[in-house]
Amino acid sequence: MRTAVYPGSFDPITNGHLDVIERASKVCDKIVVGVLNNASKTPLFTAEERVDMIRRVTGHLKNVEVDSFTGLLVDFAAAKDAKVIIKGLRTVADFEYEFQMALLNRALNPEFETMFMMTNSKYSYISSSMVKELAGFKGDLTGLVPCEIIEAIKEKYK
Repeated sequence: MRTAVYPGSFDPITNGHLDVIERASKVCDKIVVGVLNNASKTPLFTAEERVDMIRRVTGHLKNVEVDSFTGLLVDFAAAKDAKVIIKGLRTVADFEYEFQMALLNRALNPEFETMFMMTNSKYSYISSSMVKELAGFKGDLTGLVPCEIIEAIKEKYK
């Protein structure tokens, strides 16, 4: 069984993230969405809230599991018995950073392969940071994030 980990902060999950998850679920036997709980950042949503939101929007994908982690990605992937790390890309700038991370992960554990997936071009401009900024100004989030989580985002800005 080919298991892959798709890591990220997902604060919040966007339609671009969901696009990558859905497409990766067709390529791999199992996808583990790894929600990074980074102590150096102050996320809008707790790790538990982010896990819950992702579970809600990926419930239709039977081969997708969602979990949170702290520490090194390679340790999380090994604990999930994954040998593939999926990285979603929006732009060339994303590639430069993710390529360096892939090389670092390979140096930490040569058994891991990184698979880069371009998001659908209609989502290439969407980022979680942009979504949060727009939500803070009471902007319309339709089409940027899954409709199931729009109210949860709005609630954070009341």
